[in-house]
Amino acid sequence: TAANPEVLGFSLTISLLTAFLFGLAPALQSTRPDLASTLKDQGAAIAGGAHTGWRKLLAAAQVSLSLLLLIGAGLFVRSLANLKDLNPGFEVNHLLSFTVDPRLNGYNTDRAKQFYRQLTLNLASLPSVQSAALCVVAPLSFDEWDSTVTVEGYAAKPGEDMNPWVNHVSPGFFSTLKIPLLAGREFTDQDTGAHKVAIVNEKFARHYFGSQPALGRHIGFGGDPGTKTDIEIVGVVGDTRYQTMHQDPPRQIFFPYLQNNWAGGMTAYVRTNLAGEQMFPALREVVRRLNPNLPVFLMKTEERQRDDSLAVELLAARLSSAFGALATVLAGVGLYGVMAFVVARRTREIGIRMALGAKGTDVVWLVMREVLLLAGAGIAVGLPAALAVSRLVSSQLYGIKSNDPSTILLATAGIAFIAMVSGFIPARRATRVDPVKAIRSE
Repeated sequence: TAANPEVLGFSLTISLLTAFLFGLAPALQSTRPDLASTLKDQGAAIAGGAHTGWRKLLAAAQVSLSLLLLIGAGLFVRSLANLKDLNPGFEVNHLLSFTVDPRLNGYNTDRAKQFYRQLTLNLASLPSVQSAALCVVAPLSFDEWDSTVTVEGYAAKPGEDMNPWVNHVSPGFFSTLKIPLLAGREFTDQDTGAHKVAIVNEKFARHYFGSQPALGRHIGFGGDPGTKTDIEIVGVVGDTRYQTMHQDPPRQIFFPYLQNNWAGGMTAYVRTNLAGEQMFPALREVVRRLNPNLPVFLMKTEERQRDDSLAVELLAARLSSAFGALATVLAGVGLYGVMAFVVARRTREIGIRMALGAKGTDVVWLVMREVLLLAGAGIAVGLPAALAVSRLVSSQLYGIKSNDPSTILLATAGIAFIAMVSGFIPARRATRVDPVKAIRSE
């Protein structure tokens, strides 16, 4: 996508305005010099002073901000890593998917079912393809379908959510995705008649039936008293994540799409022996032979689908890392600039100290002490601020607490290291001061 002119213009305006505002104060200050101090040459001998104080304050503020951003970045990055390590409940390796919708070409229900049956047969017959299957709601696609149900022998509690997530799938769906079958059977091509069947996941079975077997129990659509429970549970499968990786597996019911009047779009899943994208042309060719005018869209590997479901988490991790790194660099540069300025102002003092016998290590410690005080002040302010802000985003984290000690310790150590490096350079330069020249020049 092309860059938005309005966004570019706004960014340029803000950049120019920021540069103008931050450059205005030093410019105005330079027009009102303190002539008495300059003539008496007192300024250079003063360790601190008003001019140095606000610089130190800004440097400490940069340390605080960078610590806050680094802790946030660490939390988001570790949360993303935890999500990527999660098992979605099915194997994503060597699994491809794409979507077709016969309604776009005017298919009715019977013709759509015939098309889908032939599609799965043709896909499964391809070389290097292990199996193929279909479903209405693709896992990890942010889509959802829920329905109110009545469960045989279960009395719903007041206000209880009786709306499990629903999906309509083809025979071979669970074996293709390698979702474990825990009890009963999968759907078959014979599940088309009046005997309605369903498969539930383990969470559904455990919630409604406890330790009792779910096979042979019945459910029905609707929540009114007297709802007919004419759908038999014929299988129990493992739990899978539904909309995104971030959400825990919900209670799910699967129905055979052959038993309903669904004629809309479905997602095809193909389990292959090859690396994913190598099969894309062959899959498109299968659809083209069945109907050259039917578009194929959302073709991707399931690894890509899993990563797409983490798009928000990935964006948060990348942005926070970028801002954290930038803020840390700016904090390091700020500390270096402040300490270089302080060393330059205290050249005479350093020269006198060295003339009186101060060693190089004493001079280094003189400078590093101020750096550590600035960094310590920034950390002291930034740490509670980071803890407060991290609590606000705790709902966006997975598998890690907002006050994770290792993340906080690592970020704090990183800031301290940057501060020490930034201060050590001007400190080393201070040890090279010639006492005689320093005193004479001042």
